[in-house]
Amino acid sequence: MNPDDHTEGQVTGAAEGTAPTAAVTDRVVRPREPAPDPIPEDMTFPQLLRGLAATHGDDRIALQEKRYGIWQPTTWAGYQQRVRDLAHGLADLGVRAGDVVAVLGDNRPEWLISELAAQSLGAAVVGIYPTSVGEEIVHILTHAQVRIVVAEDQEQVDKLLRLQDQLDTVETIIFYDPRGLEDYDVEHLLEFTDVEARGRAYEAEHPGWLDEQVAAGRTSDIAVICTTSGTTARPKLAMLSHANLLSMGRSLMAIDPIDPNSRYVSFLPFAWIGEQMLTVACGLQAGFTVSFPEEANTVKGDLREIGPDVMFSPPRIWEDMLSSVQVRVGEAGWLKRAGFAWGYRIGERVADRRVRGESPGVGGRVLGLLAEFGALRPVREQLGLTRVKHCYTGGAPLGPDVFRFFHAIGVNLKQIYGQTEICGIAVAHRDDDVRFNTVGTPIPATEARIADDGEILLRSPAVFQGYYRNEEATKEAVDADGWLHTGDAGYLDEDDHLVVIDRAKDVLEAVDGTRFSPAFIENKVKFSPYVEEAVVFGGEDRPAITAMITIDMQTVGAWAEREHLSYTTYTDLAQKSAVYQLIAEEVHGANQDLPESIRIRRFLLLHKQLDPDDEEITRTRKVRRGVINERYGELIEALHGDDDGVTVTSTITYQDGSTAERVIELAIWSMDDFTPTPGRRRFAWSGR
Repeated sequence: MNPDDHTEGQVTGAAEGTAPTAAVTDRVVRPREPAPDPIPEDMTFPQLLRGLAATHGDDRIALQEKRYGIWQPTTWAGYQQRVRDLAHGLADLGVRAGDVVAVLGDNRPEWLISELAAQSLGAAVVGIYPTSVGEEIVHILTHAQVRIVVAEDQEQVDKLLRLQDQLDTVETIIFYDPRGLEDYDVEHLLEFTDVEARGRAYEAEHPGWLDEQVAAGRTSDIAVICTTSGTTARPKLAMLSHANLLSMGRSLMAIDPIDPNSRYVSFLPFAWIGEQMLTVACGLQAGFTVSFPEEANTVKGDLREIGPDVMFSPPRIWEDMLSSVQVRVGEAGWLKRAGFAWGYRIGERVADRRVRGESPGVGGRVLGLLAEFGALRPVREQLGLTRVKHCYTGGAPLGPDVFRFFHAIGVNLKQIYGQTEICGIAVAHRDDDVRFNTVGTPIPATEARIADDGEILLRSPAVFQGYYRNEEATKEAVDADGWLHTGDAGYLDEDDHLVVIDRAKDVLEAVDGTRFSPAFIENKVKFSPYVEEAVVFGGEDRPAITAMITIDMQTVGAWAEREHLSYTTYTDLAQKSAVYQLIAEEVHGANQDLPESIRIRRFLLLHKQLDPDDEEITRTRKVRRGVINERYGELIEALHGDDDGVTVTSTITYQDGSTAERVIELAIWSMDDFTPTPGRRRFAWSGR
């Protein structure tokens, strides 16, 4: 089995970023809470929607989308009617039970309508990330044998039309944003509203037919096909049934109740299991309103406006929020910086007691209230997190430092651990038992154990039905006893908390024999607002730990302006000596919390950002280490040598399609020769 094919799990390092040396027992850890009732055989998402529409009708809002600055609501009855119209329209186009319909685009009500419409017919839906291009799209549509694709807008339609010679199975493209497509004369291109109109005509000719299809649906039917991240190979297509997703949703809500009045903002791709978990699996069981931002660049403002009660995001969202706070505090006057630093220290002390289930005491509560209203609440308001009750992070590593920051400002952020193959969540923190170096304990109906070789194994009703058209990989992923082999290395502590070290293949061994997680060290560095990505190398025949770092263009650019440092491009900025000095300070700060044997000794700043279109990172921003090792082998060797620089040749593609090659000199800095600035502290709120 290729362990890297299971890549949705969120991984962290142990307390010191190292793996335990003691042998791991093979005990099975079960959840503290009782398992929810089994999912009835006749419960599917379309059936849940039908029930919500019958209960609430036009009295409650199911979906709302911001358009032209105004929230446009859709009631449960309206939601149900649009799903019915589209389902009839898809049936008129030949969609039947067992088919797969694809959706390509950003989050809009039409995305969910398409999903529920396909499921109403007994078909499954496969989501494609809106940033996907070329071979990614071809692979998914061809492998899933998709005949009908629902695409958002002109951009997505153009992608499909450019690839049409390679898309042998695709017969129809349906678009739901007509801007720019008015003059397209393509026979198999249909507008979403036209398909809905066809559906109404089809229903008039076949009264009662759709009700029979929905009633015939079974919880064991495949509802969603989600792509794995594919860090080392093409993504596989994981088949998730209604029962899989509903059982996971029930288990999550058993520990963190969600009610119909909860607010939720959907802004992450539905192709990601994380968004399916909350919006669909929990949303249709709890019956809460789902809000869609107007544009990607309005998400922050829309979050502040809605003030969600529930939020689930991958680490990059939390890291971006942290960076924005660091920059704002760094740019504030000394009085505001000092005030926030004081409030943060109080919040940190209160949070440390709260997450252990302990009372802060009378004095702690008084100081906590002063810190809350004087320093911490304004920060949460800026982030749109004032009302949030339950928020989670998963899908990739999140460093304990980032985790601690959000608890210190009063955000109830909890780690979850899971992967696509188990509907995203198998292990989670509880409110009164949050530990910054673990991912919690199994959620209800879930079992966890550690195999003899240290691999994490999981078993629950949420374990997927297999990989679409890939029985061999399915057998490798799930054994005869129903245990899902995650491919992650980890261990269970004395309190049954799961500590995930890293992908089993990625765990390295330092020169002194210490086993460590590169991801843990990378997260220590990425806590800096000036660092976008970091990739750590070492182990085996490389005694020194080194790193390749990409800077955050926005925050480093703002810093350069304050320092009156002129620059032209990303490459130019990244190679400034002053920027190297800035990042070296951050690396030095990260090193202080690491054992001596796994501290970063040398680093370079890459001349470009890591890009999913270049297959260097996944769509959920996990590093594809195999691609990095192959593509940047020369740089890695230079990092482990003695030279203070390396030459690379970069190919630049201009807007007119022409290309040019540039020779770039990249500096390599040694931390052994680095002298930190006296009195400088690493984090903006600490007073630097």
